[in-house]
Amino acid sequence: MTKHNINFAKATFKDFENISGIDAFERAAFFQEFTDYMKDNEQMNFRFLTTKKGNGPEMWVTSPFNDEPIKCVSLVSNDYLNFTQHPKVKQATVEAIEKYGTGAGASPLIGGHHEYHEMLQKKISSFFNRPPETALVFTTGYTANSATLLALLKKDDIAIVDMAVHASVYEGCKDTNIKIFLHNDLDVLERALKEAQSKYQTKLVIIDGVYSQDGDLAKMREILALTKQYGAYLMVDDAHGIGVLGKTGRGAIEVFDLLDQVDIITGTLSKAFGHIGGFVVASPEIINFLKFQSRQQVFSSTSTPAAAGLIKAMDLIDEEPEWREKLLHNVIYFKKGLTDMKLNIGHTESAIIPVKIGDAHKTGHAGRLLLLAGVYANTIVYPGVARKNARIRTSLMATHTKEQLDLALNAFDYVNQKLHISL
Repeated sequence: MTKHNINFAKATFKDFENISGIDAFERAAFFQEFTDYMKDNEQMNFRFLTTKKGNGPEMWVTSPFNDEPIKCVSLVSNDYLNFTQHPKVKQATVEAIEKYGTGAGASPLIGGHHEYHEMLQKKISSFFNRPPETALVFTTGYTANSATLLALLKKDDIAIVDMAVHASVYEGCKDTNIKIFLHNDLDVLERALKEAQSKYQTKLVIIDGVYSQDGDLAKMREILALTKQYGAYLMVDDAHGIGVLGKTGRGAIEVFDLLDQVDIITGTLSKAFGHIGGFVVASPEIINFLKFQSRQQVFSSTSTPAAAGLIKAMDLIDEEPEWREKLLHNVIYFKKGLTDMKLNIGHTESAIIPVKIGDAHKTGHAGRLLLLAGVYANTIVYPGVARKNARIRTSLMATHTKEQLDLALNAFDYVNQKLHISL
């Protein structure tokens, strides 16, 4: 089908962001036609599936192919240590709800800052071996990035951003100047820093610790050196590394032994720690500034009392390191299985393992075939990745068994035989 000069057979979501000659409501109606087309051609069956019984290595999924929920090996969750199901975390959460209730009641600035928030912020500070008053909790990891950057960077400042950072970073840079450098490209970064050195008040380099789509790590040591050489600051979003990587689970920053040198650390509480929320770790002065200047802190209600369970989750990073060890074992095993099939997993160094396919429509078919084979994996197309960089993204958990991973590997082998997705 072709309409408004868009061929549905080749289109991606990017084609519908802004269409000349039609208003927003017409554009939404046209987009509905496209998603209906995708469903009719069995390429939308992997999106917004309803799951039951919570996170785990297996999930019950409501599939368009079955009248009843089906049990699938789950490769979609960032609950890397499966702490959403840890009995001690659940018990701590239940006790917090019994004590404090179910909601915060207001924004932090005007009555919504409770005892458990203070305890959690002090716990985050100590987790990173920082003094008190160096951490601030946000409702989500997304807003930890976006609200912080919107508060800090203005028209006379510049963000120098790795092209692969999270969408929340790009949203946070809307009020400032932005220079995007090629992923992990030190030469392009240095040119950007040279050009910005005398032109802007604040120069903030922003990278991920672990990149969410490719699972690779930042060239953090070299990036920090360049940042300091040109009088800039460094912000690292380590949402996918904290709790998982590093000798003591402090993340990719610990891998490079830079925990005391990064100016701003941001992260999420929804992955290794098994809840919801985000945080910023920075100097006491930056934290104080964000308390009063971040619009999310001023105008949005904050974390519920269930967040108090996060304190126990952070304790378990030190008390039960075996979960990180089990996760690492699963990552090594699964990566070998995929590479033995000559599937393209890129340069991942984490529990995020992409199977790169390229074509968005073929990737949609792959997601459908995996689901039919009892494997629920993420089909990532634009805007999650560039239009020609579609992939199946898998995320492993410490609680996956060898049998479950073998089932998933057999499913990928089946997909490869059908669609020829290997190198």
